[in-house]
Amino acid sequence: MTADNRLPRDAQSILELAARSMFDLFANASEGMMLVDRNARVVWINDQYRRFLPALGFDREEDFVGHPVSSVVQNTLMHQVLATGKPILIDLLNNKAGTFGVSRIPLRDDAGEVIGVLGIVLFDHPETTLQPLITKFARLEQDLNDTRRELASQRRTKYTFASFVGSSPGALEVKRQARRAAQSSSPVLLLGETGTGKELLAHAIHAASPRAGRPFVSVNMAAVPDALLEAEFFGVAQGAYTGADKKGREGKFKLADGGTLFLDELGDMPMSVQVKLLRALQEGEVEPLGTNKLVRFDVRVVAATSRDLKQMVREGTFREDLYYRLNVLPVRVPPLRERRDDIALLIEALGEDMAARGGGPQLELTPDAQALLAAQAWRGNIRELRNVLEQLALCSDSHHIEATQVAAVLQETGLAAVASWVPAPEAGRARPAAPPGAAVAPRPLPEQIAELEQQAIRTALVHTGGNRTAAAKLLGISRASFYDRLAGMVNASEFQANV
Repeated sequence: MTADNRLPRDAQSILELAARSMFDLFANASEGMMLVDRNARVVWINDQYRRFLPALGFDREEDFVGHPVSSVVQNTLMHQVLATGKPILIDLLNNKAGTFGVSRIPLRDDAGEVIGVLGIVLFDHPETTLQPLITKFARLEQDLNDTRRELASQRRTKYTFASFVGSSPGALEVKRQARRAAQSSSPVLLLGETGTGKELLAHAIHAASPRAGRPFVSVNMAAVPDALLEAEFFGVAQGAYTGADKKGREGKFKLADGGTLFLDELGDMPMSVQVKLLRALQEGEVEPLGTNKLVRFDVRVVAATSRDLKQMVREGTFREDLYYRLNVLPVRVPPLRERRDDIALLIEALGEDMAARGGGPQLELTPDAQALLAAQAWRGNIRELRNVLEQLALCSDSHHIEATQVAAVLQETGLAAVASWVPAPEAGRARPAAPPGAAVAPRPLPEQIAELEQQAIRTALVHTGGNRTAAAKLLGISRASFYDRLAGMVNASEFQANV
């Protein structure tokens, strides 16, 4: 503190005395004091402060005094006080020695220039009156760190390409295309019916891309009201409209900065938002609602839809320019009816996941039961298959599932009759097709199941190149059981000879 020349001599003396008294009071009553010079070097500490040196990692005072304060005291704000000239009267400081209540006061010369900073440790013991504040500070800091970790985990991908179960030609091809797309920065458009695994592939593409360490953010167009989509994409400035968050809100483009933005159910996006989305993708910047400020971003877009975007473009319900902007790397995800060879693997994978989530035993389906499931059209694809398996788990007293139980659940869920799917006929025995529009008379269930079982065995042998042991393993039955069923097939020897 400097003397004020405008004051009478007696007043100046009193002021100087008060400054000395205040300094002596703090020096004796506080838990420690230090001084730094205009170069932010520690130039003095008092006796009380010396007791903190071992906890800070210093055995000798000369290893502390004379060194830059930032190198000897963690999380110090002395530099800030030197730069701004503004005191920090009460603050909480965390470092190796503990948590402290501190003050930092700038020191000025006669010209008013900041020549140093006085640091005062006010409290350091848990039993002091500041302990509730210190405890609250520590708890808030812990909550903040937990929230950050939770947000970071939510922005990570949940799936990889290993999560996309299947070894059929269709499954292998879609994974090949998706892996190639992962190495590009161009937009990817995933096309396929609902329930085929488009969202899983979007996660996998991000996880295999150079952006894997950055956020993965998704927006489901069908789940967000049209009026809120702009705010969801572009963000909202502080106080942009009545009811808006007082602190403002970042949009998904900004949240995904450096990573991947997944646009699910793209065909449900309203035309008004399509225009602004196209501009954002072209310019690489967005304008949050309620502000004129442009915010730059760097995201890779992966979009998915179960709708026919080409038809929507022709009908004028989807912008042609946006379609071509996003349809750079199209990947068609085949429906389950085109991947019947994968159904056995999917049943096993879905069963494992259901058992892990529910804590019960994994479902074990007989070959007849699996063949019956393979016969379905699966309009809901893998999602529908999982639904049926979950119903089987809930409706069955045992985890061993027979074909009759599957048939009952299929009938209850209203799925198409098994007879609506006709397996490929045996070599040299073509089945006559029913006349167009003619009703197909239902055949006895055992006959249908036997037929499906034979088709499953044929498919397994073709898939394994005639290796019966591998075919039995693929079907989930013993080798002896496989041989028995193979021997009972019509023209089995002819079929085996042709494999």
